[in-house]
Amino acid sequence: MTDTVLASTTHETVIGFDRPFVIIGERINPTGRKLLAEEMKKGDFSRVETDAVAQVAAGAHMLDVNAGIPLADEPAILAKTVELVQRLVDVPLSIDSSIVEALEAGLSVYQGKALVNSVTGEDEQMERVLPLVAKHGAAVVAITNDETGISTDPDVRFEVARKIVNRAADHGIPNSDIVVDPLVMPIGAMGTAGQQVFHLVRRLRTELQVNTTCGASNVSFGLPNRSAINGAFLAMAIGAGMTSAITNPLEPEITRSIMAADVLAGHDQDCANWIKANRQPAAQGEGRRRENRRRTGR
Repeated sequence: MTDTVLASTTHETVIGFDRPFVIIGERINPTGRKLLAEEMKKGDFSRVETDAVAQVAAGAHMLDVNAGIPLADEPAILAKTVELVQRLVDVPLSIDSSIVEALEAGLSVYQGKALVNSVTGEDEQMERVLPLVAKHGAAVVAITNDETGISTDPDVRFEVARKIVNRAADHGIPNSDIVVDPLVMPIGAMGTAGQQVFHLVRRLRTELQVNTTCGASNVSFGLPNRSAINGAFLAMAIGAGMTSAITNPLEPEITRSIMAADVLAGHDQDCANWIKANRQPAAQGEGRRRENRRRTGR
């Protein structure tokens, strides 16, 4: 078994093979959200605050924090966002940027053990990101592409993952601190995209013994009723062994699918989480009547 432990100042989240699936909230990301991007660029973080609190309330175990805004000071904005979100919620964060300076700025203010999102299999990027991960004692998302791009062959992507795991070991980073993203392609453009991910997740789990994650919404890009596709994909991915995903916890169809898959995969002991989330509340006065009957024996 492999456990990836992430932490805030007060709370730990563990991504693991035989543990409940970890939902990483995707909403604090200005990519494709023009209004949020403009607000963050101007220093207005009110929408960030609302999204952070709402995602945790909806069941997110972690939050992804991204500040990729064109023509903005991404390192400064990311650091400010990380500090703000940590003051609001107590879940661990995934610090998300393709710019190493922004990752460093976010890690420098983070309190706890963060998940760095991400490193690719490109030699230059590995030699810049992995020492940073080791320095801050973080975990890291490994993206399965390299200088040649994203291969359509999942076995080639597996070899990129192996390369990152081996290079990370050279920097003292254990495989338990590597969470591999097998790269989810849009199913509308590539009909085998789902099957490729499931095949790759199984190999990553059995051969490299690493945890896995993905940007789940990619699979439904361009299709109608995206939450239904995303929910079904995640349930099947859990069946294949995926252990976490960056997704939208505010979509009930997605969270229900994840919780049901956890039950069927044996990751929800005694179905406790499912029962807690789905038990019907007692009718008004019924709880009091039950307690009176218990006390009187009637």
